[in-house]
Amino acid sequence: MTRTGAYGERLGDFLRLAEAPPSLVTRSLRGTEIAVTETRNDNPVPGLSGSFAAEDAYLVSLKLRDYPDCELWEQGRHIKKADVHAGTTYLYDLKADPRYVIDKPLHSLHFYVPRSALDGLADQSGARRIDALDCGLVGHDDAIIRHIGASLRAGLRRPDEANQLFIDHMMLALTAHVAQAYGGYRHKAETGRGALAPWQLARACDKLESDLNGKLPLQTIAAELGLSVSHFSRAFRASTGLPPHRWLLHQRVRTAKRLMSVRGLSLSEVAISAGFANQSHFTRVFSATTGVSPGAWRRDALGTAIRDA
Repeated sequence: MTRTGAYGERLGDFLRLAEAPPSLVTRSLRGTEIAVTETRNDNPVPGLSGSFAAEDAYLVSLKLRDYPDCELWEQGRHIKKADVHAGTTYLYDLKADPRYVIDKPLHSLHFYVPRSALDGLADQSGARRIDALDCGLVGHDDAIIRHIGASLRAGLRRPDEANQLFIDHMMLALTAHVAQAYGGYRHKAETGRGALAPWQLARACDKLESDLNGKLPLQTIAAELGLSVSHFSRAFRASTGLPPHRWLLHQRVRTAKRLMSVRGLSLSEVAISAGFANQSHFTRVFSATTGVSPGAWRRDALGTAIRDA
């Protein structure tokens, strides 16, 4: 059986990396895998990259390091040689068997976007399916992909802190942007569909609060409400002012504040109970959200309680 899916270990093999590179995966569009992988090799052994089995999918590559005189091959033929600059975006059609000569240090983010994900996006919104992505527009500065890439790199560095809701949200945004910018996708407006109905919002919030770790996929919550992932995400934001992963983050902080009012609980116990990966993760998020560290907030809150007693 031919293996498909140009991400993670398979992408590492393609680039002849010594270890499997970190990757994050979402299955928010009809269960189709969309992934991002960070690849880096500071001391490569010169030679031609590997080859992927042809599949109806694309790699969207954000370059994080300059790569001068990059030699690109497609379908077994040398295509061109060009300087690649950090911060630029390239698209590769995996049906064309893209390969390149590895002879210099490399560092990139690669987004794996299969055709089935693009079709699922169009079907969910009732839009026309796109024919193909334009892979001819290469080496340009795509600010949206740079922003999404920067946001996801934190999760790639600390996967234990990666909130699945956040991954789902960012990868859905990436897919929609790629479809629109390079495939001519146009989202079809959904008339009469704004915010969630009160019962839908209540159920969605209950589901989110029941799993403060954020491991529950967006697809599961949306399916329970009979909505597509994209519709649910838009409607939830219209109802609360926040996307689901940001709303959950605020719930974690609120839960942590309540727990810190209980004497005897350590900050590490508070962190785990409130859905954070560890105390360090808790401190970073809490400080960024409130402007003070958990310890300082607790001291002030307990001091206030004593004065008011």
